[in-house]
Amino acid sequence: MGFAAKGINRYPGKDISGCGLTGFISRKGERVSGEVIARSICNMNDRGNGLGAGFAAYGIYPDYKDLYAFHIMYDNNKALKETEEYIKKHLIVEHQEKMPTRHTKNITSHPIVRRYFARPKPDSEDLELSGIDKVREDDFIVHLVMHINSMIDSAYVFSSGKDMGAFKGVGLPGDIADFFSIEEYSGYLWTAHNRFPTNTPGWWGGAHPFTLLDWSIVHNGEISSYGINMRYLEMFGYKCTLLTDTEVVAYLLDLLIRRHRLSYKVASMVIAAPFWKDIARMNGNEKKMLTALRMVYGGGLLNGPFAIIFAHTRGMVGLNDRIKLRPLIVATKGDFVYMASEESAIREICPAPERVWAPKAGEPVIAELYKDNPHADKSA
Repeated sequence: MGFAAKGINRYPGKDISGCGLTGFISRKGERVSGEVIARSICNMNDRGNGLGAGFAAYGIYPDYKDLYAFHIMYDNNKALKETEEYIKKHLIVEHQEKMPTRHTKNITSHPIVRRYFARPKPDSEDLELSGIDKVREDDFIVHLVMHINSMIDSAYVFSSGKDMGAFKGVGLPGDIADFFSIEEYSGYLWTAHNRFPTNTPGWWGGAHPFTLLDWSIVHNGEISSYGINMRYLEMFGYKCTLLTDTEVVAYLLDLLIRRHRLSYKVASMVIAAPFWKDIARMNGNEKKMLTALRMVYGGGLLNGPFAIIFAHTRGMVGLNDRIKLRPLIVATKGDFVYMASEESAIREICPAPERVWAPKAGEPVIAELYKDNPHADKSA
């Protein structure tokens, strides 16, 4: 297919501010080839520097849709052996294989990549979750991922949801699309990222998207509150090991939405909360709610410039920081919703959208599957 060769800027004079992100969802659940998202992100090649790119896709594993799909990268065979022994101790693995890859000119070295379709053993040990009598299945998977990423040297779980997967590495978006044969997958929701790392290393595990269970996050900007966010998350059992500030966003979403049952809108109010001076000017219930959220979830506030797209089994959300220091554009056509750093990335795959707009600072754009869609009732 040669996505790397097609990543040509056909829209000169664009305003560049580092990192590119794009995504779309068919609210009807129509599955679309990965070739489409690859064209969109490759239009923003000048937002990256070849040190990271990736994709997340939903609905790509219909034959294994009720199993957790673990995508894992290894630096060596020792890590592979140790991880597979650990996985088989706690999971029933229905199918495992080398992830299909192909030779790509610009990727001269890469980790070992494998995938496993599995479910927890009914009688598995509880992964040292002391003090918890009964562990929910999703919590079990989270702790398994945290254990592998923090305790097994040179092994990294980069995807762990059901009927979804992440594909990422060091290279430009076209390189990663070619390496993983992205055009051979079809999904109803796709996101993609082109990275321009500034204060964190460019390495395979540090490329976007960052995922946990079915959450995936792509990000343009910098999380200057990373240290505070990391320490806050550690109180709830999360371990940040991937050397990139964006990792905390994926875990915060899991904590706020899955574990604490906040809505997408309220969770967005936590991570992109208004300034205290703005809350002071509010009245009534809105003022009370935002005051309570800032007091209870102060450790979850994200400081710094950011535009993010976070996706999950039932939809995706686009969000800017509270003073909109990074660009984010949204468009719609029919049942499709598109989000990207640049309008050109949307028009590359949707030449005539019905509506195009730039969301306000801190205002989430929420796009969910229609309720009659079979994917809409899946739990996180």
